[in-house]
Amino acid sequence: MVRVNIVGAGKVGQTLMLLMAGLDGVIVQDVLSQRRESALRATELAKTGRAVDRIADMGAADLWLLTVPDDRIAGVAEQLAGSAAPAMAVHCSGFLSSAVLGPLGAAGWRVASCHPVLSFADPQSAAQQFAGTYCAVEGDSAAVQAITDLVERMGGIPFAVNAQQKALYHAAAVFSNNFAVVVQGIAQDAWAAAGVPQDVAKALGDKLLGGAAANVARLGPQAALTGPAARGDTEVLDAQGAAVAAWHPEAGQAYRVLSDLGWRLKQTGATKGDA
Repeated sequence: MVRVNIVGAGKVGQTLMLLMAGLDGVIVQDVLSQRRESALRATELAKTGRAVDRIADMGAADLWLLTVPDDRIAGVAEQLAGSAAPAMAVHCSGFLSSAVLGPLGAAGWRVASCHPVLSFADPQSAAQQFAGTYCAVEGDSAAVQAITDLVERMGGIPFAVNAQQKALYHAAAVFSNNFAVVVQGIAQDAWAAAGVPQDVAKALGDKLLGGAAANVARLGPQAALTGPAARGDTEVLDAQGAAVAAWHPEAGQAYRVLSDLGWRLKQTGATKGDA
């Protein structure tokens, strides 16, 4: 039986609790959050675990999952190092490596990080979508093995990531996911400014985004890229960039940078000049 404690009952914590609730041989014991109400909601949602008020109230566990915001991980690690018996601790930050758990490592704990590459906008939806989710893992070999086994049992696909390059790794996920959403927001704003009806603009965005995603998956970014930047149509790029800048200066800057990167990608297969 693997006993698991959860520190941080937000969307990631709730999702993992939902996933672990259905696993044989895994028991979610104690759940701590900044607000007791959050911990209570998490235990009610997952129908597992016990909400507590302090780390000192948490029982011994084999695995501690630290699903708190990045800026709280180090503080939680320091608290645990001074109050709990050594075990395994894993945080779920995509940006920080397991080195942030240094106080625990110094106290005899095994530590790792595990970042599921998934949108956690809604815990129930995220739990339903988790099967096949890639999870970046690094840290001590024993902790890596433990979280790898757990991820696989939950339906995820663990993969190794260079701990020294976690920031760049996470930035890649931000570009692939978060910034794609921002660009869709710019497109919707531009269509609205151009007088396109809202329902038509939504349909256009859905159609274009779906097609682009399918083409990238099938062909790769270089072959999938089309449009004036891919063609090197400087007259269109200059005129269109000026129109965008006049409407929305920040979007105009993004348009010019992305156009330059798009041309380079089409010509060389990479966006970085010395790749």
